[in-house]
Amino acid sequence: MKCPNQISNLSVLALIILTLAGCSQQVAEEKPIDRESVVSRHQVLIEAVDTLGSLSVGNGEFAFTVDASGLQSFHQTYERGVALGTQAQWAWHTIPNPDDYTIEDVAREYESCNDKVVPYAVQPRDGRAKKASDWLRANPHRLHLGIIGLVFLTEDGKELGIEDLKNIDQQLDLWTGKIESNYTVEGEPVKVELYGHQENDAISAKITSPLLAKNRIKVKLEFPYGNECHVCPGYDWDSTDKHQTLVSGSGNTRLITRNLDDDQYFASLSWEGSGELNEKSPHHLWLEPQANQESFAFSMAFSKEKPNTPTDNFEATAQSSIRGLADYWKSGGFIDFGACTDPRAEELERRVILSQYLTKIQCSGSLPPQETGLTMNSWYGKFHLEMHWWHGVHFPLWGKADLLENSMDWYYQVMEEARGTAQWQGYDGVRWQKMTGPEGRKSPSSVGEFLAWQQPHPIYMAELLYRANPTEETLNKYKEMVFETATFMASFAQLKADGKYHLCQPLIPAQELFHPTETNNPPFEVTYWYYALKTALKWQERLGINADPKWIEVSDNLVDLQMEKGMYLPAEGAEGYYDEIERKRDHPVVLGSLGMLPLTEKVNPDIMGNTFARILEEWQWETTWGWDYPMIAMTAARLGKPEEAINALFMPMQKNTYLVNGHNYQNERLRLYLPGNGGLLTAVAMMAAGWDNSVGDAPGFPKDGTWNIKSEGLAKMP
Repeated sequence: MKCPNQISNLSVLALIILTLAGCSQQVAEEKPIDRESVVSRHQVLIEAVDTLGSLSVGNGEFAFTVDASGLQSFHQTYERGVALGTQAQWAWHTIPNPDDYTIEDVAREYESCNDKVVPYAVQPRDGRAKKASDWLRANPHRLHLGIIGLVFLTEDGKELGIEDLKNIDQQLDLWTGKIESNYTVEGEPVKVELYGHQENDAISAKITSPLLAKNRIKVKLEFPYGNECHVCPGYDWDSTDKHQTLVSGSGNTRLITRNLDDDQYFASLSWEGSGELNEKSPHHLWLEPQANQESFAFSMAFSKEKPNTPTDNFEATAQSSIRGLADYWKSGGFIDFGACTDPRAEELERRVILSQYLTKIQCSGSLPPQETGLTMNSWYGKFHLEMHWWHGVHFPLWGKADLLENSMDWYYQVMEEARGTAQWQGYDGVRWQKMTGPEGRKSPSSVGEFLAWQQPHPIYMAELLYRANPTEETLNKYKEMVFETATFMASFAQLKADGKYHLCQPLIPAQELFHPTETNNPPFEVTYWYYALKTALKWQERLGINADPKWIEVSDNLVDLQMEKGMYLPAEGAEGYYDEIERKRDHPVVLGSLGMLPLTEKVNPDIMGNTFARILEEWQWETTWGWDYPMIAMTAARLGKPEEAINALFMPMQKNTYLVNGHNYQNERLRLYLPGNGGLLTAVAMMAAGWDNSVGDAPGFPKDGTWNIKSEGLAKMP
């Protein structure tokens, strides 16, 4: 029989052992994720010509997209797929204004509440006004900088086609940014290694093949005119007399000067080994490797200003890519789905990893991205500021706030243009553009100009940047942007006889099916107005500034969200909405009021739950877009419905398709859609890290034992 002291000592010993075991387990659980291993699980493999499977290298300021040859050898074949772009943030072209068109040519006045009359820049259907609208919308347009591809020749000098590429084995190494393309041409092996420079707007390629020694491979450089097309690759090959391609230099380097109307840029070419640059026709050059070499490397760098330093060679560019991409993957947050047993987990991880790569090289630059990034033109290459939230909010949530910060300075660059719009319409502060280019001029539209949900975005994004770096320096950097944005919002809301402030017509909500002259108080916009004004007041408090009484008055007295049958309506006066299937289409953005946005005094979670259930029950899902599914997932997560959140991310709709390269396919017109990728990253980060006042680990993922995610370095969402 053991004495009490022995029992006590044994109990203490057992407790120590259990404690140490628990500590050991905790240490094991805290072991950092092997990020390279996770990323490497999703290297992209292309084994046949796939016009939707083109691959890109880039750095956020510049991107270069290639076909199965490893360069842009067959760009015509890919025009209706994911087109082969060479684009940079600074590369824009303007066709000269033919008749001094201005915004005044397209201005039309609209009645608002309180007898206010407001001008808007719209799209007239005929006469000078239509011509003005067309030119203002299409200029400036993003410029394709040039095609860089290979020419394959038969033994008797005839050009071969894409069908002559056999045994294709093309891989994108996401960790290093290297695209390696292997195939055969008429039985001979060809290998192309490609890297994108991470500090310069440049690519380097190395070609290895016996065909080089036989003079059967050439490098083609083709320079187009700009194109005013709406959705297209962005090049015009027919207007040869409207631009100039001037070549200078000697030895193994050439400077190519490009003049297009009043625009100019430079392309710096260098090569390693023996080669000659020859003009085949206007704007079409061939870099011809000389015989007796089976390997040939070249580099091409693009710049707005004339370069004064040599172009980095292949090895230097490779090292830049390897170093830059590794730094990207190692920084910030990360998620490993490897221990999950839900059969969808592997695909979700693939989408997340590829979306991180794509948004890094396409959406992290000095301008807000266009919806198709730096791959091809959509809406003339201009960016839509209501999409900046979807393009950029995920960066701070993944611990990469600097990548959102890159494009935030642009708002200051165009602030006076935005102030001019507000004054033109009779408001205070700055009214941010909907569709614009780098110069910040608004683009006429009979839909887009009536949108307002882009307005609070700078406040939301500045708040994320402050949360990532809560310093006085951050507050001072963005305070003017926050305050001027809020000043407009308070000015835009109109006080009516009911004592409430209203968001009045003309207005089109994010769900764009409503007519501008009949739309008032859409719920997402009202909630966003409330959240942004309250956030701006927090900024004043942090800075020790007296609270703006108008912001307080407006935010405290904003109109309530309209309801019917215990559900939120998509706009005031939309009674009967949920009984008419033909009206339940486009973005179900009422859900964003508690999803994209945190819970506020404007929203009742129970009523939002009813609204959520009704929308999931019946909606024209084929009319939704790529960011709708992550938006729904965020609403589900905040409502405590993690299973529905996962289901939303995998809703089986065409516009929720993620191609082999990670692009979010929408339809035949819009084959890639980066707001979908950014939305996915936002939702997944939020589901994993949670949001302010959320409870437990990974609150957006089901707790059924099948979603054993491991995350690190993520930030909570507001």
